[in-house]
Amino acid sequence: MSIRPEEISAILKEQIERYQSEVEVSNVGSVIYVGDGIARVYGLQGAMAGELLEFTGGTFGMVLNLEEDNVGAVLLGPYYHIKEGDIVKATGRIMEVPTGNAMLG
Repeated sequence: MSIRPEEISAILKEQIERYQSEVEVSNVGSVIYVGDGIARVYGLQGAMAGELLEFTGGTFGMVLNLEEDNVGAVLLGPYYHIKEGDIVKATGRIMEVPTGNAMLG
């Protein structure tokens, strides 16, 4: 069994041509404090008031306090698993609540 350089070269070129790179850019930060249903998150540049945040473990939060170097968020679910250093992802979506005739009363 002999290895032919042209065959290896052809296989490599084919692999390179078929390669598809998917890059996802997201705004992420890290938890610097959590307690009493509130989290302080460092590193979320461009966060908006009322924006939904996704915490590690799937818990969501809503930005309520915008400061120069961190944001304060109210946690909208169980938060006992969230700890200092956990990653937080900004969703880019403002909190919304669906309404209808039943809600009007």
